Amino acid sequence: MSIRHGLLALLERGPRYGSQLRTEFESRTGSTWPLNVGQVYTTLARLERDGLVAPGGEDAAGHTLYAITDTGRTELRAWYERPVDRTNPPRDELSIKLAMAVGAPGVDIRAVIQSQRHATIRAMQDYTRLKAQAITAVESGRSDERDDLAWLLVLEQLIFQTEAEARWLDHSESRLVRLAARAATEPASPAAPVDPAAPADSAAPADSAAGPSRSARTRRG
Repeated sequence: MSIRHGLLALLERGPRYGSQLRTEFESRTGSTWPLNVGQVYTTLARLERDGLVAPGGEDAAGHTLYAITDTGRTELRAWYERPVDRTNPPRDELSIKLAMAVGAPGVDIRAVIQSQRHATIRAMQDYTRLKAQAITAVESGRSDERDDLAWLLVLEQLIFQTEAEARWLDHSESRLVRLAARAATEPASPAAPVDPAAPADSAAPADSAAGPSRSARTRRG
């Protein structure tokens, strides 16, 4: 998530102070990625260091305002036009969990998958409910339509993401079932082959050392 560019996009609408930027960012994204004020001001300090924003005076309440610079606008335009880089995807906890669960002693990976599937379906249902509310808000015009539309787009992305996750979990479980079935039907490993160069009865010397055979003892008796 690019907090840096998100703040630049908000500042393009006019000077803002830190708490105001946090509130507007969360309103635009439906608090999907909540920010704290310290995170906002740390990002603003870096943007100022890079010449993308500059102090813009104070408001009537004495809040320090920040304004986007021409360099910041150029950077923002480039961000809008540049595709999101997928060559280094973010770490996904679920993928890492399943990867570590494969072959882990005492872990039922199918139980892990089923538990996650239930949670994923619940999340999808929640997102779908929120989507219906966002559509109603956009169509009614009772609130800030721009923020409601932005939130609707975020929700739809989350819905598509959870749908894809549910399909991936189904696929993963099916693969595990197929592999387990194949392992169950594979024949046991064959016995080790006999070396033709070995003596016919390798136990004979040991028998000789133990004494005469039963037939020899019978003849002598």
